[in-house]
Amino acid sequence: MARAEAWADRSRGRRYAYEFLWFGLKQGWACLFGGAMLGLILATYLVWPVLWPEGAAPVSRYDVLVVGALGIQALMLAFKLESWEEARVIFLFHVAGTIMELFKTYHGSWIYPEASVLRIGAVPLFSGFMYAAVGSYIARVQRIFHIRVRNYPPLWTTWVLAAAIYVNFFAHHWLPDVRIALFAATVLLFGRGWFYFTADRTRRSMPLLLGYGLVALFIWFAENLGTFARAWVYPGQEGGWEMVSVNKLGAWFLLMIISVVLVSLVHRPEEEPRASA
Repeated sequence: MARAEAWADRSRGRRYAYEFLWFGLKQGWACLFGGAMLGLILATYLVWPVLWPEGAAPVSRYDVLVVGALGIQALMLAFKLESWEEARVIFLFHVAGTIMELFKTYHGSWIYPEASVLRIGAVPLFSGFMYAAVGSYIARVQRIFHIRVRNYPPLWTTWVLAAAIYVNFFAHHWLPDVRIALFAATVLLFGRGWFYFTADRTRRSMPLLLGYGLVALFIWFAENLGTFARAWVYPGQEGGWEMVSVNKLGAWFLLMIISVVLVSLVHRPEEEPRASA
């Protein structure tokens, strides 16, 4: 470590490169739950046809994903990578996500093409863990990067916005989709906000909306991998994989707002100290 620091300190370019490396490593560490879930989804997709080419697997792939997700969660708690308080909030992600999955699959927004035992209706239970992975990331990234904020909106306003976003995910099937208004409200509330973080030694800052947007983008990348591995399938992907529409970025961005608000129940946003005059 000391040699790496000495190497990085020899020029500004090296320092930025070293800091960027640490940023990536820490982001990967924060994504531990989601990364492990995605790895399990891809691994089972590749292994199942090889082991059971005729589709005669003794256990459903989806059921293995449920057990694997429970194992990942148990290990994270056992090794204190998440606190029990965080796990309780992440469980709310699981419940809220499963309710949404039941509704959306009923209305044909997407399907789970494989059979399984551990499911509710058309929704295998592993699906809720994919929402929980987002909550795990947000909780962990705040601790790992020592994130603090400035100009964060009053908490009650964020709760109202998150509730409106969640309701709209359901209501737009019968009522006008107010997504544009929700985007506008998000910009109004969070547009002045900044978060501060430390990847290496220097305190950095970024607009809240930019940070949320970047996370939504990476979730969209993960979603493309998930549909490639046929963890679920959107209309138009039944006959073969194709890239998920970029329009989904908006939905993931709004889901990020819900996620941030839920995690704020455990990790209340802390103010970044201002430099003394």
